[in-house]
Amino acid sequence: MEYRRLGSSGLEVSAVGLGTNQFGTKLDAEASAAVVRRAAELGINFIDTANSYGGTRSEEFIGRAIKGMRGQLILATKFGSPQGEGPNRRGGSRRHILQSVEESLRRLGTDYIDLYQLHFPDPLTPIEETLRAFDDLVHQGKVRYIGSSNFAAWQLCEAAWVARTEHLTPFVSEQAEYSMLNRRLEREVAPFCQKYNVGLIPFFPLASGFLTGKYRPDAPAPAGTRIGDNERLRTRTLTEKNFALLAKMEQFAGSHEHTVGELAIAWLLAQPQVSSVIAGATRPEQVEANAKAGAWHLTPEDLAVVTKLLGDT
Repeated sequence: MEYRRLGSSGLEVSAVGLGTNQFGTKLDAEASAAVVRRAAELGINFIDTANSYGGTRSEEFIGRAIKGMRGQLILATKFGSPQGEGPNRRGGSRRHILQSVEESLRRLGTDYIDLYQLHFPDPLTPIEETLRAFDDLVHQGKVRYIGSSNFAAWQLCEAAWVARTEHLTPFVSEQAEYSMLNRRLEREVAPFCQKYNVGLIPFFPLASGFLTGKYRPDAPAPAGTRIGDNERLRTRTLTEKNFALLAKMEQFAGSHEHTVGELAIAWLLAQPQVSSVIAGATRPEQVEANAKAGAWHLTPEDLAVVTKLLGDT
């Protein structure tokens, strides 16, 4: 397994990370533990979750699964999504941050979080308040590094400026949706991250499963799948244009004796500033497939061909 620096930090994370948003929904505690164990065996040390995944069960299941191997793992979790009724159970306020971190520490069964991330920007809370609360947690030793998620470039810039001018702990990473099917962040977010050495952590690298090839233009979307069960996602994803792109990617991957899913992850890992690709898994075999994809290093020539096939963002 390859390891990379997380942005400007000294922290090394596996190039392929483990996404756990299905822990507590599709996976019970035992199945979740099997996935975590296989990931650790394969050298995947970066595990990403959130206090909203599985109604908090994702954190709970991870906490049970990592007993005895906490020291070898990098735990990343997120907060900011609604956590119950009331106006102070969401967002990036000092009150919510200090409450959320204690709850996540308890569920994860640890006394520190390696990477603590604001899940979504909070337009109602000044970023300085959020960063000061983060900074306090870092100085207390409860959090080692901080990151953002789903931020626009201007929001990342504002956070970086406030951290610099107020001498606060800065974000070392930005977690965002990024795939061969969704390249919007290449316009502004990716250039910002490259300029200021913020690590990019793509999620949904397989475009909700579309880039695995399991959806075909001449067949209905399988029931029980993310796209199959979401009408809005079906309409947006299962288009003639996307199927044409998929066919080209399948042909390229096949000519290199790889699957299109492996290409999707390898292509992301070839992009500047990508520190780790968050790949979800519901079975140990899927973890193995994701790890295999991380071992494919595209040559500059391969990357140029794929980029040309993809066309403009």
